[in-house]
Amino acid sequence: MVKEELIQRSPVRIFMNSINGGLKSGELGLIASPSGIGKTSVLVQIALDKLLQDKKVIHISFTRQTNYVLAWYEDIFNEFIKKKNLENELEVKNNIVKNRVLIKFTQGGISSEHILRSLNALIKSGCFNAEVIIIDGFDFSLAEEGHVAAIKSFASEMGVSCWYSCNVNGEKAYSDPSSDQIYDQRNIPLVLKDNTELFDVIIVLEPKSDHIALTVSKDRDVYNPEHLALKLDPKTLLILET
Repeated sequence: MVKEELIQRSPVRIFMNSINGGLKSGELGLIASPSGIGKTSVLVQIALDKLLQDKKVIHISFTRQTNYVLAWYEDIFNEFIKKKNLENELEVKNNIVKNRVLIKFTQGGISSEHILRSLNALIKSGCFNAEVIIIDGFDFSLAEEGHVAAIKSFASEMGVSCWYSCNVNGEKAYSDPSSDQIYDQRNIPLVLKDNTELFDVIIVLEPKSDHIALTVSKDRDVYNPEHLALKLDPKTLLILET
């Protein structure tokens, strides 16, 4: 199989089609779930889809060691090509490494200004013309005021799209601390508070008996659209082919 065929036959195509072709320049997307459900896996699949198209990706991690993130890329790439007999496999992997930058941040004490300064230096001064920025493990309960708005403004200025993960573990309704509710009536994470409108696409992962449901809670101006509900394999955490 040639690389172009792998890209076209990827289950990520189904995912992107379910959100009107995927994020556009300047748009923000979010994958939400409790911990350990598959958020990082989905983000890496999105990143690999771009990398296989020879696009550049910046992956920012707030919670994982760099080696852990690299292992995700290696494992998911191997699952992508399993039994596919991909031509020029080594060359494809080398291009993925060349077009990907991993950045590790610790959220405590780091400001949005610091993050944007680092991204600006990499994209502008470093001439690394990324198409997608992945921000994994960011704790929205600790986010400084204006963080999401600043990232969205930067994404628009740089012509990139940006995907976040959002951990909803243990987050309570801010209006009622005694509540166990973690999503509002639109299936939007409560921890996002007033930032919901800044996200163009919001996806929620929910474990079921034999799969992980992947549903669209927000697609631009539409909440809970009638899109195809997708699934993750509970073992590989890959988006399932339909």
